[in-house]
Amino acid sequence: MPDAVIPASLGRMADLRLVELSAATIVAVNNLSLKPGQEEYLSPVSYGIAATVVNPQTTWQRVVLDGDEVVGFVSGNFDPDAPQEHFRSVLWRINVDADDQGRGIGRFAVTGLLEEARNRGMDHVNVLYEAGEGGPQAFFERVGFTPVGETEYGEVIAEIRL
Repeated sequence: MPDAVIPASLGRMADLRLVELSAATIVAVNNLSLKPGQEEYLSPVSYGIAATVVNPQTTWQRVVLDGDEVVGFVSGNFDPDAPQEHFRSVLWRINVDADDQGRGIGRFAVTGLLEEARNRGMDHVNVLYEAGEGGPQAFFERVGFTPVGETEYGEVIAEIRL
């Protein structure tokens, strides 16, 4: 499937594009920085990358480039046969470099993931996260996710209906 070019809304964002994760971009993705306190809400990038080995047909991983610079990463999974409903169409991971947060890059990445979900015939996308101060809840709500439940481990399940 070709890389997505999604029109960005303003100024510098016009150079944003999503490209498939590759050997050329993986080191930069692994080196994305976080703001203080964010690390406790994020599993290692290698966990998400390992998902492609498990089921490469359902996993979708893209790097957000601003020009030629890696500024973010987004990963999802689309498996209508997953045993748990909240894993059938799910945003697994989103990272935006600390210096680039607040510029709309995360929203841009989520928009690309939602478009992929639509293209695969999904009617919603879920995200799972830990609630807590400094966590990702405010971001997920700003981009349109609504809490709808909780996992057996206490993680919030939120969704966007397509």
